[in-house]
Amino acid sequence: MTSAFFDYPKAAGFGRVVPKSRIYEHAGVGTALRDLFVTQVDQIVWKYKLAPETTNLAATKAVSEIQVFGISLRTGKLDEEVLRAIDRAIPFPLIFELSWSGKRKAVAAFKRPSDADATKWVVSGYFVTDWAPDDAARRPLPVALNLGGLYDALIMALMPNFAIDGERAAEDLQTRVARMEIIGAKTREVDRIKARLEREKQFNKRVAINAELRAARQELERLAGGAPLTAATNE
Repeated sequence: MTSAFFDYPKAAGFGRVVPKSRIYEHAGVGTALRDLFVTQVDQIVWKYKLAPETTNLAATKAVSEIQVFGISLRTGKLDEEVLRAIDRAIPFPLIFELSWSGKRKAVAAFKRPSDADATKWVVSGYFVTDWAPDDAARRPLPVALNLGGLYDALIMALMPNFAIDGERAAEDLQTRVARMEIIGAKTREVDRIKARLEREKQFNKRVAINAELRAARQELERLAGGAPLTAATNE
């Protein structure tokens, strides 16, 4: 994975603290999720607003602006539901930069208007980098023709290399994201089968579970090897 930390334009600097109460209000946050915000999140800062007037890039129907949020953490852990709440509260594509103990990581989901209702957003699973030193160099923004192209490039920078190399280079981002979500689900299935195998003591059952595990691993390798998606669903 190449660096997903970018040198955002000074003109796009926003630097405004976002009160957690604002997120609670707009995302319908319940008590359990509020507790996660309190225990895991120190501060949320709206760091950059990537818009036509700050980037000289035209808006598209799906991407009128891109917001970059900085989240300073109380510990090295952040529950995904916290990010989903912020994504629900802010009606724009978001890129998150998490910071903790002198380190940072970038996180984002692919966020697009629903095909069924353009006023609602479809949010994918989250793509995340490893922790990097806070002072690690940032790279220039990707070259793009418009904000939609810039957003695609920012999301792809978060994906593992196997997701974008080889025959995947011709895939559009939505197809690529769908593949990554299938790979994630299959990976979790492999982990569940492995756990069952570790618990099982009977030889005959272990043989059957081993066969199931081999099949699941082969399917995972096929997905990661570039086989095309045969179906997609619109939400």
